[in-house]
Amino acid sequence: MYKIRSPKELEDLRKSITERRDSDKPCVAVCAGTGCLAYGCLNLVAAFRNEVERSGLQEKVDVRATGCPGFCERGALLTIYPQGIFYQQVKIEDVPEILSLTIIKGEIIDRLLYVDPNTGERFVYEDDVPFYKKQQRLLLSNNNKIDPTSIDDYLAIGGYAAASKVLTKMSPQQIIEQIKQSGLRGRGGGGFPTGVKWESCRKAKGDTKYVICNCDEGDPGAYMDRSLMEGNPHSALEGLIIGAYAIGSNRGYVYVLHEYPLAVKNVTIAIQQA
Repeated sequence: MYKIRSPKELEDLRKSITERRDSDKPCVAVCAGTGCLAYGCLNLVAAFRNEVERSGLQEKVDVRATGCPGFCERGALLTIYPQGIFYQQVKIEDVPEILSLTIIKGEIIDRLLYVDPNTGERFVYEDDVPFYKKQQRLLLSNNNKIDPTSIDDYLAIGGYAAASKVLTKMSPQQIIEQIKQSGLRGRGGGGFPTGVKWESCRKAKGDTKYVICNCDEGDPGAYMDRSLMEGNPHSALEGLIIGAYAIGSNRGYVYVLHEYPLAVKNVTIAIQQA
């Protein structure tokens, strides 16, 4: 397996990946998170890929199985980039029409648009849908833009650039100070300052220190950790690398619920790739 040994090699690899990709080429991004699995999203992805091949559209459209963008009640979901066209409750029989009308002719299929139950308004673009409109997604912002099992997709959006920077240009104390200044806190109810936590770990006595990615969710209906680990596991691994360097650790664990088989699968793939 190819190993990256310098920041330059990382950037050269990233450049080679992005140069092979056409940002204007239509991409059908189908949610393949746990919620949409119940709607048969994998069969939907397979149907798109089969229809693309059957129609000879391999050079004109990409099909990508992505992480969860939310709004699970309207699955199966897909977004067509770069326009951001949002279709919901998509079925396999809709595939040929989506490719022939929306991808090839640029026409919108009204019956697949989300309709506001209060106003009756139809929404063409994902960002305009009321469920998404007031959200400012940070950790989950790339969930429906990348294939979580592809390190190339993660590198293409700038993945591992932060880890490269801290490992070659920053001291552990500089990292801790920056995290403290950022105001970053834990996502649990305690809201404990991350910088203070990392600093206390670095100052703690002992030869072996551990960094732990805690993906256990004890709160009913809480799926923020699952969604991240299913949809963008490399981002969690990059955070582990930075945290480990900051506290002086070279051993890490990902603690994830056994009930989240897709999260376990995707993070295992990511570890092997990374």
